Amino acid sequence: MMLPLFITLADDSWQRAHYAMIVAAGALSLGRTVTIFAGGRSVHALAKDWSGLKDITSDADLDSRGVPSFRDLRDAVVELGAHLMVCETGLALTGLTPDTLCETVSIRGIVTFLEQAGDRPILAL
Repeated sequence: MMLPLFITLADDSWQRAHYAMIVAAGALSLGRTVTIFAGGRSVHALAKDWSGLKDITSDADLDSRGVPSFRDLRDAVVELGAHLMVCETGLALTGLTPDTLCETVSIRGIVTFLEQAGDRPILAL
């Protein structure tokens, strides 16, 4: 049995968010459960409109290079059943509201994420 994967994001880097989705999709495809916690400005990664992230490479540009787009990766992560959480404080920091988030995202605090991770490793991207 594979251990669950816990990923946390803390900044508004598009590159880190894109890579987190790659890692999550890979782990989910292997049958692992995945939880992603977005804190601080990284909450933009789990908003319907992720344009608040920094240094975005467009999905069209990625598609033209044969690289999975952010939308495709995030949709796959959702479809494969990842647990997605955003930090309450991050929402307040960015001015985002619950209705701006993807449908499957829950709003939680860091304590909830740490409680779920328990003594298992956390991958910080």
